[in-house]
Amino acid sequence: MKKCATALLFLHVTCAGLFGQGLKIEHLTGDFYIFVTYHDLGGKPYPANGMYLVTDDGVAMFDTPWDTLQFQPLLDSIEQRHHQKVKLCIATHSHEDRAGGFGYYREKGIATYSSRRTDAILRTNNEHTAEFLFEDDTLFKLGKYTFQAYYGGEGHTSDNIVVWFPGERILYGGCLIKSTEATDLGYIKESNLEMWPATLRNIREKFGKPRFVIPGHLDYLNVKSPEHTLSLLKRHKKLK
Repeated sequence: MKKCATALLFLHVTCAGLFGQGLKIEHLTGDFYIFVTYHDLGGKPYPANGMYLVTDDGVAMFDTPWDTLQFQPLLDSIEQRHHQKVKLCIATHSHEDRAGGFGYYREKGIATYSSRRTDAILRTNNEHTAEFLFEDDTLFKLGKYTFQAYYGGEGHTSDNIVVWFPGERILYGGCLIKSTEATDLGYIKESNLEMWPATLRNIREKFGKPRFVIPGHLDYLNVKSPEHTLSLLKRHKKLK
């Protein structure tokens, strides 16, 4: 596979892939980085956000690339840039833009993690599962960082979790949270539209006001994305 060219000056990397979009890596804050990959939706590339954290004990990855051609280039880019290998990978729910790389990364010796709810769905769908399972509210520690996987309830899917980084006040929301760029709720065939607002409130009550909120797709720099998600849910309900 082609190795990505790193532009350290701008803390940005691209690697050609789907529609020439491929892989983008952008610095978020401190040791946190957002990676973006793309998938064909209606003949157009649509972005999916993932995140990784660099520590002295290795790299933690949150969700896997949507574009299967970027599984290895992401690992290569991380190692080239940070001189660290990915040590663990956590998926926030069962869809292919989150857990689709489990099989590949398990073969690479990376410790893969999912909730028991996600594991049950993957097994039902005969898809690759994580090596390790965790409960609804679980603390992880890697290097000097501690972070929390939390299940606030059903929403985008029945198994969607978020990951909270208390020191940096980063909420990695996955597809439970819609970007402020989103004009609708997207794929909702597996959603619980009635419980989704309560789930968002549970997360807000537990974690307060984050400094960064990372949605599953599109822009991740606007911290109002949870409120925007609630607005989209209200509008969808009125249109029914």
